[in-house]
Amino acid sequence: MLERIREDIQTVFAKDPAARSVLEVLICYPGLHALWLHRIAHLLWRHEFFFVARLVSHIGRSLCGIEIHPGAKIGRRFFIDHGMGVVIGETAEIDNDVLLYQGVVLGGTTLEKKKRHPTLQNRVVVGAGAIILGAITVGDGARIAAGSVVVRDVPPGATVVGVPGKIGKEFSSKEIRALEHGNLPDPIADAIQFVLTEQKKLEKRIKELESKENKPVELREYLNNRPETIEAPSGVSEELIKKGTL
Repeated sequence: MLERIREDIQTVFAKDPAARSVLEVLICYPGLHALWLHRIAHLLWRHEFFFVARLVSHIGRSLCGIEIHPGAKIGRRFFIDHGMGVVIGETAEIDNDVLLYQGVVLGGTTLEKKKRHPTLQNRVVVGAGAIILGAITVGDGARIAAGSVVVRDVPPGATVVGVPGKIGKEFSSKEIRALEHGNLPDPIADAIQFVLTEQKKLEKRIKELESKENKPVELREYLNNRPETIEAPSGVSEELIKKGTL
């Protein structure tokens, strides 16, 4: 038990540069308090003390502003930074070294009593305000950008951005730890830029074709070689043509 508590404190220092002392971490980190209360609630839940487990969970929610259902399974070195507004559903599963920011929701999408909440594998990072819904899996080392809504499986190492979430480029483990949201891709902007680039290529090609197929033709030559049944172009008189002014 003491070893796990020591590990939890070290995790805070590793994932939050604002942490300055052990006393500060012990007293002023609601994410840590919510995790410890969840472990008690989860132990009670596993032994089928369901009401007491929910009561402990409710107390934790009141104290920390973080709602973790006692049935949720959470691994080691898990950290919730800031934490207010985080919701973790009953059948959610969180592996090791996962980092969540404030406002994250791991929610369900069905009323059936079965697996209905997400599974976050090792080293996943979820940005502030992101929502992950359903019995989907977020793969190892993936990260979810702030404000994204994820409703489909995310492959390992991928980055998800937007509403609904779209997969961007892959990142190294160093970039994941740095959590540089300013460097995240924008799939929608990339798609629009691609369309604009292709449009410019088409416009250029059309101009090239027009220049080859629609070369200017001398009006005199056209009229001299035209069939008798074809009249002069509207607004052009034969007199002007004969005088050579056109």
